[in-house]
Amino acid sequence: MRAAVITEKGGPEVLQLQEMADPSFGPEEVLVAVHASALNRLDLLQRRGNYPVPAGVRADIPGVEMSGVIEAVGERVSGWKPGDRVMALLSGMGHATKVAVHERMLMPVPANLDLAQAAAVPEVFLTAYDAVFVQCGLQMGESVLIHAAGSGVGTAAIQMARAQSSRTFGTAGSDEKLHRAKTLGLDVGINYHTEDFAEVVERETGGKGVDVLLDVIGAPYWAQNMKSMAMKGRMIIVGSMGGGTVDQMSIGAIQSKRLTLRGTMLRSRPLEEKATLVQTFVQRVVPLLANGTVQPVVDRVFGFDEIAEAHAYMESNANFGKIVLQIA
Repeated sequence: MRAAVITEKGGPEVLQLQEMADPSFGPEEVLVAVHASALNRLDLLQRRGNYPVPAGVRADIPGVEMSGVIEAVGERVSGWKPGDRVMALLSGMGHATKVAVHERMLMPVPANLDLAQAAAVPEVFLTAYDAVFVQCGLQMGESVLIHAAGSGVGTAAIQMARAQSSRTFGTAGSDEKLHRAKTLGLDVGINYHTEDFAEVVERETGGKGVDVLLDVIGAPYWAQNMKSMAMKGRMIIVGSMGGGTVDQMSIGAIQSKRLTLRGTMLRSRPLEEKATLVQTFVQRVVPLLANGTVQPVVDRVFGFDEIAEAHAYMESNANFGKIVLQIA
């Protein structure tokens, strides 16, 4: 097989496609011929040496999601067969032409999606579903503020919240991204370059605030996030692109509003936890993908040999939605 290898810590230029032996697979695993994968921020961090990988995963091969066709199955696999179109969340090593996946991590690709679209589903839709609905319990009629509304997680969260009639607020760095997000169901778009999102939330909610807040920025938004929360609001931190240390943090709002704060990370969770989430997702969200209620948002598709260019493009923050690698 071929795989994208991080030859040393550094910029996109350190990525090289190399030939290596096909992965072995166990009795409860399948071997998938990968057709497409997608980029995530953690791939950039891993390339720079700033993102530890789980035990048993090669640190020099990035990639945490893929779509493809099953090539072979282990002796104890049931419910899957060679030729099935599948997508999956991975612990790593997804930027390769073949990958071994535990059968419980597999999801069927709906007939209305091609494999490039399917590759844009697992990481961001599972992250958004778990964060907003499982952990924060967003309910019909409640409101949610989604930072980085034009990101993969943002576009997924907006659509799923809209599907259950929750009011959506979102931040982004350009009016163009906000306009595109509104076509997905964003109710109130906020350009963080020209507006204070806490002030907009206060005005639009009549001073109540939002019930759920999905944050990927971290420290720079802490004070505004606290102001934006409603009584008994729930905030979940999925990323900290702006910084992970909050200086002179005030806890008054947490106490007075009786807030719930959570942090989350999918990659490091045990297989059983992730498999349970995947199976719930298959029951509740895959049907919405199949009928078009929600859909993966693909910004650009790069060839596998263009992986360095794809990394540079993601670092430019120009994308709206997912950046996909066409592996085969």
